[in-house]
Amino acid sequence: MNQFQPLVFSGVQPTGNLHLGNYLGAIRKFVALQEKNDCIYCVVDMHALTAQLVHDELKEQTRSIAAAFIASGIDPTKHIVFNQSKVAAHAELAWIFNCVARMGWMNRMTQFKDKAGKDAEKASLGLLAYPSLMAADILLYRATHVPVGDDQKQHLELTRDIAQKFNIDFTAQIRKTGKGVDIKVGDEPVHAYFPMVEPLIDGPAPRVMSLRDGTKKMSKSDPSDLSRINLMDDSETIAKKIKKAKTDPDGLPGETDGLAGRPEADNLVGIYAALSDRSKADVLKEFGGQQFSTFKPALADLAVAVLAPINAEMRRLMAATDHIDTILKEGGDRAAARAAVTMAEVRDIVGFL
Repeated sequence: MNQFQPLVFSGVQPTGNLHLGNYLGAIRKFVALQEKNDCIYCVVDMHALTAQLVHDELKEQTRSIAAAFIASGIDPTKHIVFNQSKVAAHAELAWIFNCVARMGWMNRMTQFKDKAGKDAEKASLGLLAYPSLMAADILLYRATHVPVGDDQKQHLELTRDIAQKFNIDFTAQIRKTGKGVDIKVGDEPVHAYFPMVEPLIDGPAPRVMSLRDGTKKMSKSDPSDLSRINLMDDSETIAKKIKKAKTDPDGLPGETDGLAGRPEADNLVGIYAALSDRSKADVLKEFGGQQFSTFKPALADLAVAVLAPINAEMRRLMAATDHIDTILKEGGDRAAARAAVTMAEVRDIVGFL
């Protein structure tokens, strides 16, 4: 084996409704990546337990994520779409990585600190070990690239740390299997089994903020449904939410510098730019000097035009769950076949009989 085969892996956690920020920041990029890459897209339902252990709607939300993938244009026949719990090897490799990772690495994860809050002693072990399972998700398929947002960059760095430590600690055993690739870690030659996965960044990701507070990210967990546009919202609801979106009393500026200190204006212009594949500067050339009473209806029309077909297809798919379940099962079978190869070799490398 002369090199790692290029492979893109990404996952979405099924907690809450997918919204416009998820679509613009992640799913739309997944669709573009599939044109030139071998891709695996996973609904990471095992991760969902770290957010909420008793989860009555987990099955439905898992199907909803899969429906969003497919409705947005991901082809499950050319690529793999599945839910994580269908492949037990994710948990098996995560345990090995729990033994590779160091407590100090986990304790530095800012997302754990944010989610655990002040009373970290009451947080679940799963929440602390979340990045180890994420590393297993990626490296189980020996993925080489992962599209990441700002909140996952630190976890991807930890995935690289785990891969590097495994490769160094087991380099002699990896060489015996003949399944590794010669790479350099610093100046040290290592016969690596796992790739040093790279973040996949295709231009700046649009940062979609709350429609009620332009200083906060659009979030599935925000108690106000008016704060976000859900992918399952119908056209009337989308238009109503944009009409009610918070703004300031001034008109739109003619240049992007005029958006400084105006988070709500900046957010709405950014959403229009992202939905139309244009820059904020181009949007302001068209709408600069106009009031929000003119801009909001134009934004609503654009959002409906982009999202209505996705919404309709998601509703169709969710009405026939047998089809979604078949896609996830077939994807799970294909993912499990790849995972079985990795785990057979990893068991040999670590010395399991």
